[in-house]
Amino acid sequence: MKVDEALVRRIAHLARIKVEDADVEHLKGELTSILGFVDLLSEVDTDDVEPMTSAVDRCMKPRPDVVNDGGYADDIVGNAPVKDDHYFMVPKVVE
Repeated sequence: MKVDEALVRRIAHLARIKVEDADVEHLKGELTSILGFVDLLSEVDTDDVEPMTSAVDRCMKPRPDVVNDGGYADDIVGNAPVKDDHYFMVPKVVE
């Protein structure tokens, strides 16, 4: 794929990157070489490769789906300047 100036500016716009006019030519070459490398990947034979979701073949440990409060509410509000029964008390800021 040939990268032109308009494509470089479009990619820079989408990435929210400011590109100076002097850098456009250099970036055209860089992007062309990157896309050339990606094209090489299509030549790899992957017919006998099974799809995978992880590099490590192991399952997640099942755990019971139980709703609880964590059991450490006192620790969470322990450093709060003002608290009331496991709740943070904050000053009113909106009338």
